Amino acid sequence: MHITQLNRECLLHLFSFLDKNSRKSLAKTCHKLLEVFQDPVLWSLLNFNSPVELQKHNFLLGPALKYLSICWYSVRVKVCNIEDWMKNSFQKDFCSRHENTVTDFLLEVGNRCPNLLSLTLSGCGHVTDDCLLLLLKNCPSLKTLKLENCARITDRTLEAAILYGGSLQTLHVDFCRNITQSGLERVKEKRPSVALRAERSANMIPDSKPEKKLVFEKLPRKMAQL
Repeated sequence: MHITQLNRECLLHLFSFLDKNSRKSLAKTCHKLLEVFQDPVLWSLLNFNSPVELQKHNFLLGPALKYLSICWYSVRVKVCNIEDWMKNSFQKDFCSRHENTVTDFLLEVGNRCPNLLSLTLSGCGHVTDDCLLLLLKNCPSLKTLKLENCARITDRTLEAAILYGGSLQTLHVDFCRNITQSGLERVKEKRPSVALRAERSANMIPDSKPEKKLVFEKLPRKMAQL
């Protein structure tokens, strides 16, 4: 029996066991399998391990998406987390290649996936408060928002969660250095039913302004002695 002789339900079940690349490759073999690949039911969950994966076009975004995670566990994340004014030319060039990738993708999710229930971001150093604010506005059913090591996230995201996260049940902001204790206390006050976690966030050193004194302090000891 040839695979194309299976009914739609069986094909969808088969595709559900494949990763994104395998689904895309199989879809290229015939029109019937392409239709299965394009079925929104197949794309209720998406996991990505780097910004590069967001540009592979081996998945579909649509109203069926319920669970999304973008988790970048790489030493390169440390470069992204450096404050912009402190980056050297090499670091700026590195970040310029992908700094808008995750943000642009999330904005597209906000426009095309209004039924999103869960979002997890880790190591997404270029994602901003404005991006998450728009996503919270456009995804009113969002129940879980987990942010880890997202350096540019501030109390503005917490405020957006209070204002627009009416369905939020879980909010994690772990290792986000620009989150403050006062911002966390405000969430607890305004949304006491939300399960809030902020591991290390309020105790980390926040971003600073590009003042000459601070720049000088960042110089290696040998340079400072010259």
